[in-house]
Amino acid sequence: MNHAELTKRLRAAGCVFAEEEADRLLAAAPDTEALESMVARRTAGVPLEHVLGFADFAGVRLEIAEGVFVPRHRTELLTTTARALLHDGATVLDLCCGTGALGLVAVRGFAGVRLVATDIDPRAVDCARRNLSAVTDEVFAGDLFSAVPPELRGTVDVLLANVPYVPTAEIARLPEEFRVHEARAALDGGTDGLDVLRRVAAEAPHWLAPGGALLTEAATEQLGAAHAALRAGGLDPRTVTDEETETNVVVASRP
Repeated sequence: MNHAELTKRLRAAGCVFAEEEADRLLAAAPDTEALESMVARRTAGVPLEHVLGFADFAGVRLEIAEGVFVPRHRTELLTTTARALLHDGATVLDLCCGTGALGLVAVRGFAGVRLVATDIDPRAVDCARRNLSAVTDEVFAGDLFSAVPPELRGTVDVLLANVPYVPTAEIARLPEEFRVHEARAALDGGTDGLDVLRRVAAEAPHWLAPGGALLTEAATEQLGAAHAALRAGGLDPRTVTDEETETNVVVASRP
């Protein structure tokens, strides 16, 4: 199968970036039989990253397992915002870590950083352990703070909390490759999308060091309620926005 034929098949299946995907599939497939299998899965709606077995995020290649949330390029704003707050020797906690992408990119280049990551999905935890193996062996399975070593209380300088924030009723409107092939727990934020964030906001001040900050994403229409939830937890929120990608990162500091 040549590039033109592959592009045509992908475009017919509704792949918006058919030419780029054809390049990546041809480069990744070890032989014709493998290529045909990969193309069949992709044209059936399986996310490209799940087909390839990896995703590229902020200059880092990450292993992706079936069903695990694929890091979005728009979320690179969260990592750049976090890096501006970090320093050598810092302690970083990545809740709902998924593949481990955010923690991995955030601490890159800093010396003596302690990175701890958790996720409720065992598949994500296994994936994150492989991606973070050169950085940390502290990747735990559990619901939010329940899996965090207790000695971290009051010591966390940067808390990455890319929690699910899609309102339950809107999940049915998501593209099939997200709705069907990614874990619902990684998407569903409850009635208004902020249920998980409220839980994090209630506990975060007990884990943050003085002056430490929690970073999370929120949709524009959620910002008012998100700020209110974080203030109720005793934090001081502000928003960093990338107009081009329409991404909002809420930074909530412990006074």
